[in-house]
Amino acid sequence: MRNGILTAILLCTALAGAAQQPYADRQIDSTLTSNKIVFIDGRPAPAEVQHQVDSIRRKISAFYYDQFRHFQDPGAPYFLFMSKDASLAMGLGGAVRMRAYYDWGGAIPASGFAPYLIPMKPDPTDRKHLGTTPAGTCLYFRVLGRNKTLGNYQLYIEANFNGYRSRDFQLKKAYAIINDFTIGYASSTYSDPAAVPPTVDAQGPNNKITPTSVLVRYMPVVKDRWYFAVSAETPQTAAGTDGTNTVKCSDWLPDFAAFAQYEWARGQHVRLSGILRTLPYRDVAAGVNHNRTGWGVLASSVSHPLPQLTAYLSFNYGKGTAGLGGDLLIGSYDLYADPARPGYLYTMPTMGWCAGLQYNFRPDLFMSVSAS
Repeated sequence: MRNGILTAILLCTALAGAAQQPYADRQIDSTLTSNKIVFIDGRPAPAEVQHQVDSIRRKISAFYYDQFRHFQDPGAPYFLFMSKDASLAMGLGGAVRMRAYYDWGGAIPASGFAPYLIPMKPDPTDRKHLGTTPAGTCLYFRVLGRNKTLGNYQLYIEANFNGYRSRDFQLKKAYAIINDFTIGYASSTYSDPAAVPPTVDAQGPNNKITPTSVLVRYMPVVKDRWYFAVSAETPQTAAGTDGTNTVKCSDWLPDFAAFAQYEWARGQHVRLSGILRTLPYRDVAAGVNHNRTGWGVLASSVSHPLPQLTAYLSFNYGKGTAGLGGDLLIGSYDLYADPARPGYLYTMPTMGWCAGLQYNFRPDLFMSVSAS
């Protein structure tokens, strides 16, 4: 009898916990309430356009539940200016990030912890290293609107100070979303930034698959739960040619990527992504151009097992996809030379995984741990 009562209490407690709003969502909701919409003429919204204002607010909430938004990406601007007819809203935003790092023992001569950069023979002149960087400081511009012909649309431009010496202005994203279509420089369909756990280190976990490219993507939503996407993307092949036996050929065919995703609650999903690539190179001695086929699959998920807990999971495997993410993108490993066969390149197989947990003590205070 006592065991039955105890089981019932535990079951009721678990169900009550499952019904609570996740702390991460509470933080997002509190952020949304701080957004201010300012009309161009300074007057409040007329009653006849209030539904447009509510529509804009719903779109603002989508900033934080974007399928391609990572923890380090900026959210919606706090101030948005709206036209008199409430058909167009425009916002500007920015973020300032400063990082300091100290390296002892000559481990990594860079601001991000990238194991790929660990020297096999440490430089005695670089045994200790103190550095600072404003990299990650950004400015962004977003427009939300509705057109009688085009329907709903968004424009987004983001630039970071990540260029030369981490101080030059550098374009990070520039794209337009028109209904279910995305056109421009955006996160690849073969990525799931929302499933990458947050880290203080800008490099992120080793299996951070978040490439960006110029693309055209079609992404419909079915019954508010299923997301499907297919895209053609500008390739960026990283071939390990030696310039003597082999040389890289110009990319001539786009990468084709797709995913299917099931979302059972706001900000919680499981996704399966895939990509197909053509990797060209030239065998100099034979005077022949070759086209290798690269492919990859990525399984990922983000969920809230408990209101205070967020779980991140990802696993990927492929051939000829090393340049799409993780530490190996620093090198040229999409195609790699076979020492026994001069003039021959093969698609390098790669595999990666990442698991992370985030625990929120409060909606605005959390800690995170991950392994990859």
